[in-house]
Amino acid sequence: MSAATAADPHAPGGMSRSRAYQGLPLFANGFRAFFLLGSIQAGLSILVWLPLFYGELTLSSAFAPRDWHVHEMLYGYLPAVITGFLFTAIPNWTGRLPIRGAPLAALVVLWIAGRLAVTFSAATGWWVAMLIDAGFLLLIAAAAGREIAAGRNWRNLKVVALVALLFAGNVAFHLEAHFHGASLYGIRIGIAVVVMLLSLIGGRIIPSFTHNWMVRENPGRLPVSFNRFDMIVVAIGALALAIWIASPDGRIAGTVLGIAGLMHLVRLSRWAGDRTLRERLLTILHVGYFFIPLGFLLNAASAFGLIEDSAGIHAWMAGAAGIMTLAVMTRATLGHTGNALTATVATQAIYAAIIVAAVARTCAVIHSAQSGVLLHVAATAWVIAFLGFALAYGPLLLGLRDPLRRAG
Repeated sequence: MSAATAADPHAPGGMSRSRAYQGLPLFANGFRAFFLLGSIQAGLSILVWLPLFYGELTLSSAFAPRDWHVHEMLYGYLPAVITGFLFTAIPNWTGRLPIRGAPLAALVVLWIAGRLAVTFSAATGWWVAMLIDAGFLLLIAAAAGREIAAGRNWRNLKVVALVALLFAGNVAFHLEAHFHGASLYGIRIGIAVVVMLLSLIGGRIIPSFTHNWMVRENPGRLPVSFNRFDMIVVAIGALALAIWIASPDGRIAGTVLGIAGLMHLVRLSRWAGDRTLRERLLTILHVGYFFIPLGFLLNAASAFGLIEDSAGIHAWMAGAAGIMTLAVMTRATLGHTGNALTATVATQAIYAAIIVAAVARTCAVIHSAQSGVLLHVAATAWVIAFLGFALAYGPLLLGLRDPLRRAG
């Protein structure tokens, strides 16, 4: 079973098993609680970040303000979305029942405890925060690995390996921040893992969803399915990211990052994204993926000393990660709650806001003279996108408007 079924339950074998569940709807599927709470945390964190950045607010965190901001996006929000996706995909990969009910609720509580422990780590102690915060990713990797092994779905163990590497990056982040005052390698490890996950999962679901829709709605040129060329692109991207983790500056890093960016652009061009404009649920996936090659190219420019390094980082994180996670969350929520896979006006407004946030945040680095205005634009649009998702999709995630549950 492919990763595509996690976000498209109407694919063969992809229908949710939530009808047999009789407990609280929020804990019926992994995507419900983690998508909802993750989106709220992503929006609220940015509301806190700008006053923190300008010195108008202080937190009782052992992290420096910048490290707190980076950590809560990279190791707070994104693990929640990754968990929601994995716990929804794995039953379709393995044929086993999903993790739900009390075990899922316990993991949600642990994730929330991690956010509190990190934010108040000056009081609780940095090592306590590390144990609670990193413990969540360790349990997710262990639970996912157990389910995949039990279902003998060995081909998807690489995703579990990346989650385990994200756990290692989180531990490194805490250790660096405590012993050296700031995190460098922990940040780059986490970003590299996220880019790899987006490259792997995006490379499966984007052409698959696009193909299925075009066959029904827009016959003609179809996207190229995952093949050997994609494997080469992903491998070169992984090499570029490994070099970037070790040493992000210099000719070697710049050259390999540039090659990876160009190859990812070619990969994206093979998916016929220009033919998806009639269905925004598809178009947004192509737009989000565009920020992956853009991030490689901007980091290549940074390696040669042409621009600041955070331009490429924000293209990857605000752009690729922000846009693609919202794209997957909206699609998976609609599909797994029995709603039509089409973008409503509210959904399109969410997409517009996150694109504005990604472009403004990246441009704030490149156009430093306008950085103050662009930072406020990016923050406002980001908050609108994520809290807008929570408001628009919260009733579905809570089971208040769920045709599947009413039918069951």
